[in-house]
Amino acid sequence: MSKTQPGSSPRNIVVGVSGGIAAYKACHLVRNLKEHGDNVRVVPTANALKFVGKATFEALSGNPVSTDVFDNVDEVQHVNIGQSADAVVIAPATADIMAKIACGRADDLLTATVLVATCPVILAPAMHTEMWENGATRDNVATLRRRGITVLEPAHGRLTGKDTGPGRLPDPAQIAELVRTELAGHRLNFDWSGKKVVISAGGTREYLDPVRFIGNSSSGRQGFALAEVAAQRGAKVVLVAGATDELPVPSGAEIVRVETARELHDAMDKHSQAADVVIMAAAVADYRPADAAESKLKKGSSGTALSTLEMVENPDILKGLVEKREAGQIKSQCLLVGFAAETGDQSGSALEYALEKFRRKGCDLLMVNEVGRGKVFGQLDNSGWVLSETAAGEVESTVVEPGSKQVVAAQILDCVDGLARARN
Repeated sequence: MSKTQPGSSPRNIVVGVSGGIAAYKACHLVRNLKEHGDNVRVVPTANALKFVGKATFEALSGNPVSTDVFDNVDEVQHVNIGQSADAVVIAPATADIMAKIACGRADDLLTATVLVATCPVILAPAMHTEMWENGATRDNVATLRRRGITVLEPAHGRLTGKDTGPGRLPDPAQIAELVRTELAGHRLNFDWSGKKVVISAGGTREYLDPVRFIGNSSSGRQGFALAEVAAQRGAKVVLVAGATDELPVPSGAEIVRVETARELHDAMDKHSQAADVVIMAAAVADYRPADAAESKLKKGSSGTALSTLEMVENPDILKGLVEKREAGQIKSQCLLVGFAAETGDQSGSALEYALEKFRRKGCDLLMVNEVGRGKVFGQLDNSGWVLSETAAGEVESTVVEPGSKQVVAAQILDCVDGLARARN
């Protein structure tokens, strides 16, 4: 995760907390932001303090906590806090606080701070499903987004009591990364409303027997980050996930679990048929064992297959999708994005090998990572290049600046968006 650079000034982040049961999760958000070098000022509502005490927020943030515009009037807090903020994030944002902000109310310190702020304002909703889907809330969300306020999509999961559905507060770490993405200049502006985006993530497992498999060290973080940012931009996202670290499900995304390359192939074929964008971020095994044993192979037994493996080639999923588009089996305007994990050697650089792959695959964009020990796989940060073809048929590369995988995801999606606009 990207941290405030040594020698740079800490960013001033206001964490607003409204009166919902998820208020306790704001404590984790405050800690996450503080650990990344930011100065955090917690501004709760009076009802939020019924769930989490003032002393807790003061201890975690290292700053005083107020709720009322009449606290410390000589400091003009309701103006100064908003004016000095680099970002305002409200988590949880209840239906009530969103209604107040949409109406321009300023009857406490938090709403007054939002009304003054000219920095990015990010709301992380948390409420029961019926409240989230209520027409009044939907209108307020649309109003807030139209005014440039980012309203995140809530997570789907267990709510208060026995209820389950959309309306759960996203994981605090997810919220923190999205805040940092906006602070890096990549606004979640919901310009992908109506688009269907299919993304693959993680590695595949090719089984030798019921307990052994051939795999790789892909964590799935980049694919999950792409799904998170695409969903927050308003897209309908299907995430086809292979073997991954234990990662929170991106808010608003449908997740499909697979293990092998052939399962991934079948899932991508199925879900890509009506897609507007397909991103193959998964690290797919090129080969699999020719025969998987039905029972565990015993070490040292006669005829064991453990010492010598016969391998067969897995289908090239990305190239297959390109061929299906050419055959009219998926949308002709569907944008196909590939990933290339490359290493350099004495014969060429990682980028040079990726250029060959881009020409061979026939996809619209190719994200190139230079991988190796301690690079990309399993790491929290990423960087690389996005390859594309100009109108003159030349290949050009766009540098993807180093950053968290959410920041990198935003840069990749910006490239996708730019190509889509150029073609329309």
